[in-house]
Amino acid sequence: MVESTESESRRLLGRLREAMAGDAPGQARLDKITHLIADSMGTEVCSVYLFRDDETLELCATEGLNVESVHETRMRIGEGLVGRVAKYGKVVNTPDAPSAKGFRYMPETGEERYSSFLGIPVQRLGEMMGVLVVQSKDAREFSADAVYALEVVAMVIAEMAELGAFVGEGAALSPLHQQPVLIPATAAQEGAAEGHVWLHEPRVVVTNPIAEDPHRELQRLTEAVEELRVGVDKMLKISENGDKDQLQVLETYRMFANSKGWMRRMEEDISRGLSAEAAVEKEQSQARARMSQVQDAYLRERLSDLDDLSNRLLRILTGQGAETGAELPENPILIARNIGPAELLEYGRSLRGIVLEEGSVGSHAAIVARALAIPLVVNAKRITTEALNGDHIMVDGDQGIVHLRPDETVVSAFRDKIAMQADAQERYASIREKSAITRDGAQVNLLMNAGLMADLPSLDGSGAEGVGLFRTELQFLVRNQMPKRSELVALYQRVLDAAHGKRVVFRTLDIGSDKVLPYMKPTDEPNPALGWRAIRVGLDKPGIMRMQLQALIRAANGRPLSIMFPFVAQFEEFRAARKEVDKTIERERILGHALPERLEVGAMLETPSLAFAPHKFFDEVDFLSIGGNDLKQFFFAADRENERVRKRYDTLNVSFLTFIEQIVERCERSDTPLSFCGEDAGRPIEAVCLAAMGIRTLSMRPASIGPVKSLLMKVNLPDLRKIISDSRHRGDQSVRPAVMRYLREI
Repeated sequence: MVESTESESRRLLGRLREAMAGDAPGQARLDKITHLIADSMGTEVCSVYLFRDDETLELCATEGLNVESVHETRMRIGEGLVGRVAKYGKVVNTPDAPSAKGFRYMPETGEERYSSFLGIPVQRLGEMMGVLVVQSKDAREFSADAVYALEVVAMVIAEMAELGAFVGEGAALSPLHQQPVLIPATAAQEGAAEGHVWLHEPRVVVTNPIAEDPHRELQRLTEAVEELRVGVDKMLKISENGDKDQLQVLETYRMFANSKGWMRRMEEDISRGLSAEAAVEKEQSQARARMSQVQDAYLRERLSDLDDLSNRLLRILTGQGAETGAELPENPILIARNIGPAELLEYGRSLRGIVLEEGSVGSHAAIVARALAIPLVVNAKRITTEALNGDHIMVDGDQGIVHLRPDETVVSAFRDKIAMQADAQERYASIREKSAITRDGAQVNLLMNAGLMADLPSLDGSGAEGVGLFRTELQFLVRNQMPKRSELVALYQRVLDAAHGKRVVFRTLDIGSDKVLPYMKPTDEPNPALGWRAIRVGLDKPGIMRMQLQALIRAANGRPLSIMFPFVAQFEEFRAARKEVDKTIERERILGHALPERLEVGAMLETPSLAFAPHKFFDEVDFLSIGGNDLKQFFFAADRENERVRKRYDTLNVSFLTFIEQIVERCERSDTPLSFCGEDAGRPIEAVCLAAMGIRTLSMRPASIGPVKSLLMKVNLPDLRKIISDSRHRGDQSVRPAVMRYLREI
């Protein structure tokens, strides 16, 4: 047996490069690799297993096992020693494989009971692609040098597999980036879109994983790292008088860029046969692997900084993604692991859709996407690995599905869906100027939600009667520092001007939970949705609240003004906030500023506790708006960010509708105007049921007004109320089936 040393590792990589240089078919290439590895390592067996699907490994090539078992032998992830390597992404090195935990003997491969087993994960940037295995009869543990050599080879195999070097007869050898892929995701903003992929951070493809001249590669690495360090120093110089938190991040960047350990490890990788790019990527993969194991949020963030630096270094080395003036493709659909609100706003309405590998339905990106009315899906696993710039893509924001490089059958069905939606929108345009009056003569006021100036043209185009919710936090979220009062005055003034006298309800700053300002220190809370957020922040930081109230009063400049406080949980919180409004009004009067012609101060009912507030609260508040998204998650104790539970509970659940009915009755007794704001207000079936329960004002995204109005004009609310009541008396859990039967008959 020949133990792998540094020179042996380089020699093996050299032989691999020669094997890949020919134009042999994919299977032949892979067969040659297993032969080369077994020969160099002095082992009887070398096998390569690649993922056939997310849960199944397939034997794709072997030296030493039964050739007929290739593409026939499969195992589930976690099954046997090979499955363990794939499941945990860790090396298994044992001199006595049959005694090792999880061992599984596979007689169909014709294998003897080999003693020694070394399994190496085949992965690229933390993405598991398969397992490389060597086995031998003699009982021994492979040396650290042998493990390192195979880790390097496994990385090269991953690179080659991604580049399609092993395309062949086996199903598991299908090339990435060429086959149609359906990716399940989470719907975060409704709508359907077709277009071409635009990667927010283009993937760097390493085409030369094996070094021909190590000395030249070391020189390239040194020059690239120096360029990286100069770039970081420049960023620091530009930002030295800026935000302290931003400076701290850049200081961390500089620390990593000057890390001797990082540089030394990459130099060692090159000395063992890797190219400069492959050495950077190997260290990046290990950082990502560590990131997935780390629980501490601070450490994860630091490892993320290292990941970003590695990307910058790879772009310097390869020249890929450096072109800042690159043009967006026709009908661009943005693909990213995650993205901040400011970056998303830079793209604006040029995007047809957005697909995020991470993110959540309540993230900053989701808030901006809703404001821009762009279809968005989140949690689209592996999308940044699978997609390439320019790929044909279809995004279903209603179902939470992404079709990447779809075949003709999918394309045809999807285009039919888009055409039907377009036809429906044309039909809704014909009723735009009509009021939403039901068959029994009840009028329901339909308002729109907004958060950006770009939303306001929809006020006329959608037929909305006003803005039921203007989210003021977006102006705070998209900046790196607190906006000035004068900037807020100018913005709110433009909003009121664009509304042309229609009512606009300004919700005061709703931050905290999933909406953390870039310039505020994040608080480490075990459950941020129930933590320091919204009005709680405003009351604890009265200076911010006062500045915003002053800006709103000055922007109104004598016109009517409606202000709404979010996440009020008890009467005293509203009283304290109302007191701040009265104080601000008095200060503005003393300063000689014009006061609002009419001032309404309301609250969002998002916590069940507020529904049971003293009657005096309902007398004092000028209006109430039910924040349906939060209220529903607290009512059912089901986190709306948690896919396992958020869809278990129906808005048309009898218990929830009964609760809504109680709120309506309390508001009627005190003559308090009530509206419903949230995703359910924009869903036609839910909207007509809310109207049947007595809610006469609904606020939704502009695109939903047409469908909701159309259905409202067809229903008789007393009939629908009776159906709901009958369903409740029968003990049904949800009224949806009964309501659907009624709607099909009208």
